Amino acid sequence: MSLRIAIFDDNRNIRDSISMLLNTEKEFKVVGSYANVLNNLRDVEACNPDVILMDIEMPGMSGIEAVRSIKSRYPEIQILMQTVFEDDDRVFDSICAGASGYILKNFLNTKLIDFIKELQYGGSPMSPSIARKVLMRMQQVQQIVKPEEPQDYQLTKREKEVLACVVNGLSYKMIADQLFISYETVRTHIKKIYEKLHVVSLSQAVSKAMKERIV
Repeated sequence: MSLRIAIFDDNRNIRDSISMLLNTEKEFKVVGSYANVLNNLRDVEACNPDVILMDIEMPGMSGIEAVRSIKSRYPEIQILMQTVFEDDDRVFDSICAGASGYILKNFLNTKLIDFIKELQYGGSPMSPSIARKVLMRMQQVQQIVKPEEPQDYQLTKREKEVLACVVNGLSYKMIADQLFISYETVRTHIKKIYEKLHVVSLSQAVSKAMKERIV
């Protein structure tokens, strides 16, 4: 089954070039291409993507706002942000909104396909400079915010094991291998963890697990 991909970018040339690049991969299928995110929920419902490539700078509504909207309705969709900027606040806001990864536009030709494949296996791909900024920002937040008392989210023993693996940076495939379960079973556990923790992305689940000492 093909991985269904939607593209949101106000630059038609970029959308077309990304579509041509992705169509070179047999397992990828571009199902939607949009110049704005004003009707993001309607567009996502129409094309039913597994992965979304989202530009941050969009007319009328920012890509970050669109991510919040989409993830609140479709938490299972993986969103890869793309931009020309390396601004700390944009990066951190995108991740907090629920983005699964972040790529600079000058890496699109060389890294985009690998980044999307990494998303498939539960990873959170980022350009090296972006990953460093996010880590530094998270460390700063942890120094300021005191750990909250752990709450009982009714996680099962297996769900806690899966969450612990996620916190340790393991991909879905690696979790499946370590816990001797199938890839689909991992996805099912992750979905239930999202529901119980009231989060919409891996980054939010990891942040909550660490801050509240859930695992």
